[in-house]
Amino acid sequence: MSWNSHITVACVVEREGRFLLVEEQIGGGLVLNQPAGHWDEGETLLEAARRETLEESAWEVEPEALIGIYAFKPADLDYGFLRVAFAARPLRHHPERPLDHGIERAVWLSRDELQACAGRHRSPMVLQCVDDFRSGRRYPLELIRHLA
Repeated sequence: MSWNSHITVACVVEREGRFLLVEEQIGGGLVLNQPAGHWDEGETLLEAARRETLEESAWEVEPEALIGIYAFKPADLDYGFLRVAFAARPLRHHPERPLDHGIERAVWLSRDELQACAGRHRSPMVLQCVDDFRSGRRYPLELIRHLA
């Protein structure tokens, strides 16, 4: 068996002490996650973060800083995830926009509300990203270099 990993992007979006999350159907259950998804060929990581957030939550956002890079290998999968997480500012909501397949709705939760439903998180990266954001962890976007 060879190692395989998925590169994903996620946005931590805070507004008035609440964080933007999505409820999505995964494996027959409803889980919580930041707006997140795969980095697609032909786009930058920032473009992927903006696109995934819009597709999953109907929110336009602007990434302002890198929070961190997170590696997670679920025990039940034969691949892992490398998540590039951004702190992003909410710009505009498009309530009429349909959400990606499997996404039930976007919700805004406080850190305490998020902690209270930790058993429903898609991965441990969800709460860790919020906690890192709240602790002030921010790195300049210039750390990311896309080379031709």
